[in-house]
Amino acid sequence: MLTTTLARRSAAVAGRNVAALKSAYWLAMLGGFLEPVLYLFSIGVGVGALIGDIALPGGRVVSYSEFVAPAMLAASAMSGALNETTFNFFGKMKFARLYEGMLATPVRPIEIALGELSWAMIRGSLYSAAFLVVMVLMDLTTAGRALLAFPATVLIGFAFGALGMAISTVLRSWQDFDLIIAGQFALFLFSGTFVPATAYPAVLRWLVEVTPLYRSVDLIRGISLGPLEPVHVLDVLYLLILTGLGLWIAGRRMERLLCK
Repeated sequence: MLTTTLARRSAAVAGRNVAALKSAYWLAMLGGFLEPVLYLFSIGVGVGALIGDIALPGGRVVSYSEFVAPAMLAASAMSGALNETTFNFFGKMKFARLYEGMLATPVRPIEIALGELSWAMIRGSLYSAAFLVVMVLMDLTTAGRALLAFPATVLIGFAFGALGMAISTVLRSWQDFDLIIAGQFALFLFSGTFVPATAYPAVLRWLVEVTPLYRSVDLIRGISLGPLEPVHVLDVLYLLILTGLGLWIAGRRMERLLCK
C-alpha cells in the first residue's frame, strides 16, 4: 500500500511536468540531442580518420568511431538527466516555489524527488533512444546490443539525475551553476571518452576510474562492443548506489529547506 501510494504521487509530479510542456522545451531537447551527435561526427569520424584504429584494454582493435560512440551515448544520458535536475529543478524550488504548493498536499519531499527524477528520465531516455538509432545506422553497434544498452542508459540517467538533484539542493544562486558546468565538462573530457584510461598517468587514471561518467562509459562500451566482464557488474552497482545516495540526500535536503 505504501509503495503504491509512493508511486502514484511520484507519477502525479511527473505528470504535472508533462502537462506544463511548451514548444520551446522541445527546441531545448533537440539541442541536447544534437550536441553528442555533432561530437560523434566531428571527433569520432573526422578526427578518427587521422587516428585510425584503437586498441581496447583487452587487446581488441576497433575503429575510433566505435570507441567514441558509446562514450557519447553515456554523456548524452548524463546531460539529459543533469539539465533537468539542476537548472530546471533549482528554478522550480528556489524561484517558482512550485514545491511549496505541492507540499501543502499529502505529497512528501521524497515523492517530489522521485517524480522529478522520473520526468528527467523521460528526457534522458529520448536522447538515448535517438542516439542508439544513429549508432545502429552508422554500423557502430548492432541492433541487439543497442536494445541491451538502452536499459543501461536509463540507469545512467537515474544516477546522474539523483546526483543533480542532490547538488541542486545545496546551491545558493544561479552563479553556482558555473561550477556544475565546469565539473560536467571535466567529466566529459576525462572519463575515457576520447582515449582509454590507460593512457593517463597512474594517479590520474585512478581519479578517472572512480568518476561516475567513466563507470557509465565503461558499462556502455562493454555492452556495445563487448565482451561483458565482471567489472561491468561493479559499474551497475556503482550507479545503483549513486542513485540511492543522491535520492536520499535530495529528499532530506528538500525536507529541511521546504518543510520549515
